[in-house]
Amino acid sequence: MARTGMDRQTATAFVKLMTFLVVTGVMTAMLVAVIGNKSFERTATYKAVFSDVTSLVKGDDVRIAGVRVGNVSDVRVHSGSTAEVTFSVDSDVTLTQSTQVALRYRNMIGQRYLSLSEGTAGAPGRLEEGETIGLDRTTPALDLTDLFGGFKPLFEALSPEDTNQLAYELIQVFQGESGTVESLLSHTASLTTTLADRDELIGSVIENLTVVLTSFNERDTELSSAISTLQQLISGLKDDREVLTGSLDDISVLTGETAGLLDDIGPAVTADIKELRKLTSQIGTQKARRDLDRTLQILPIKIDRIGRTGQYGSFFNFFVCDIGVNGKVPSLNGVPGWEKTRTFKTTKRVTVTGSGVNRCR
Repeated sequence: MARTGMDRQTATAFVKLMTFLVVTGVMTAMLVAVIGNKSFERTATYKAVFSDVTSLVKGDDVRIAGVRVGNVSDVRVHSGSTAEVTFSVDSDVTLTQSTQVALRYRNMIGQRYLSLSEGTAGAPGRLEEGETIGLDRTTPALDLTDLFGGFKPLFEALSPEDTNQLAYELIQVFQGESGTVESLLSHTASLTTTLADRDELIGSVIENLTVVLTSFNERDTELSSAISTLQQLISGLKDDREVLTGSLDDISVLTGETAGLLDDIGPAVTADIKELRKLTSQIGTQKARRDLDRTLQILPIKIDRIGRTGQYGSFFNFFVCDIGVNGKVPSLNGVPGWEKTRTFKTTKRVTVTGSGVNRCR
């Protein structure tokens, strides 16, 4: 009985394990099919020649009117300048001799897909499995570099979010999805409204730029002359660089000598400044200023009179006008009337004339 119980427990665990493995395998297969765009329906394989299939890889979608109907099986070089794409579609999808194949952007990160559409040119007959769609019925993807390069000034005026939205809608419009035209126009209208609100500022900038350019245009001769003169100056400096370099040594010597001179005369200059400060403090009073003013007024008269004394040659003429004697006579004992010291003063006026002019006034 113990062995029978053990066998039943083992069988139950084995059944659970197998059930888990089967369910896991089925789920894994389904996940692989979804991720790899695998289809279990019968498919038909065709080929198409493109001038450019950049970023198209094996497993990318094949769509008709946005509905996935197949995937890309292989991408290889067809010739030196073309590529051949092998793709498969569901067997219930009919392709004709006028079917057009376009390579379009799936999203903004660069993923691509093949878009199948019915063209107007070509035979209406059915396209047989394995046939190749020629280069005349294929359209390469839009060159985003050229597109965004042309819209660069527009993108600079938008925020990053608006730029991404507008770029996506531009791609959709140029790929034929006309349903986004209204949204594109609304964004464009918003941009033009913003620019219109700033038209006064833009106009002022343009006017100022016009004035600047006009001034440059009117003074082109002077500007050219200034540039030529500057070029000559630079050329001259280049030619005289040895002389200029040599003069730096002389300037260094002169600087050293000047520094030595300042060291030698420094104490004397300091003493002169101190004495000058004393002088300015003495003549800074009101009385001293009045005396200085009076001296400066009288000084020309004094100098004129001194100059007259030498007007007859290299000698000075002096005229005696008064002679005065002041003195004391000591006391003389025994002499009547001179017993004490006597003080006397006498002045004699002498009039001297010359050339009929009295010189003493």
